[in-house]
Amino acid sequence: MNILVTGGAGFVGGHLTRDLRAKGHYVRSLDLQPGPDANDSIIADIRAKEDLARAMESIDLVFHLAAEHRDDVRPPSLYYDVNVEGTRNVLTAAEVAGVETIVFTSTVALYGLQGGEPDEGATPAPFNDYGRSKLQAEELLAEWVRGGDRRRALVVRPTVVFGEGNRGNVNTLICQIDQGRFVFVGSGRNRKSMCYVGNFAPFLTWLSEQNADPGFRVFNYVDKPDLTSAELVRIIRSELGLDPEGGVRLPKVVGMMGGLAFDAASTLTGRTYPVSSIRVRKFCADTTIGASALKELAFEPPFSIRDGLHRTIAFMENESLLRSRPSRGHRADASGQ
Repeated sequence: MNILVTGGAGFVGGHLTRDLRAKGHYVRSLDLQPGPDANDSIIADIRAKEDLARAMESIDLVFHLAAEHRDDVRPPSLYYDVNVEGTRNVLTAAEVAGVETIVFTSTVALYGLQGGEPDEGATPAPFNDYGRSKLQAEELLAEWVRGGDRRRALVVRPTVVFGEGNRGNVNTLICQIDQGRFVFVGSGRNRKSMCYVGNFAPFLTWLSEQNADPGFRVFNYVDKPDLTSAELVRIIRSELGLDPEGGVRLPKVVGMMGGLAFDAASTLTGRTYPVSSIRVRKFCADTTIGASALKELAFEPPFSIRDGLHRTIAFMENESLLRSRPSRGHRADASGQ
């Protein structure tokens, strides 16, 4: 197929683009930066309608990944400018070009912090602008599908994605533990749903190649089983050659006070800090996701979460992003042994 990937130069987009090309597809990337292959990259913003129209020429299928997704985007209206209006532009360009299939990466942030394991049938309850903007983008996709008999939108809501080349929360956690700057907040019994990019990108490719019926379908993506935050930290510390049970620990209330202090400092100075109240809140919360629709599919992820952490840390070491330790490199189990 001829495929367009918006956000093709990003973390997931780069992995997806390489995976698609390995399967023999022609891939064109549209992003603010050059994609993995500069010859097939269009450097543009999804808010630029003319560039989108050019990128959509001769395309069979679109992966729409481009988004504003950081916690600290300012002003918050950017979430809606990019995630909602940008999606509207993508759909308009697809309609003009006759594209009938779009795979959209949304987010489990739509479920908020409602607890339990919300699956695809749960009522969305986003608690921030990012989640609300992604929900509005999904609504635009549903409307687009209703406008054509053969259109299909495959919406994938991944949980936290980590892996080689990422700068997100899990990779930041690895760096902080490596540098001795991580302070464990809370009991550690809360569970975290995550997914490894080495599974998620192949899933997106696999999903796009299935002969699905027209319509609007939603899939959560998570690699099970979930780890507790204590298990996650123990595995990382063990992979780094550190004492799995070591490190500084604080009660949640003390950690939240520290996060609020950094929030105030950020407001006063305009700087972004690695600690914030929302990050402390997220770390201490149960953020588990169900995936009933995913279970019905025949997709088999290539790696376990532990495999993904091992591969990610090895990559970071090879890129000199971590301190070198002679004991690093052994495998860890959930107890950190």
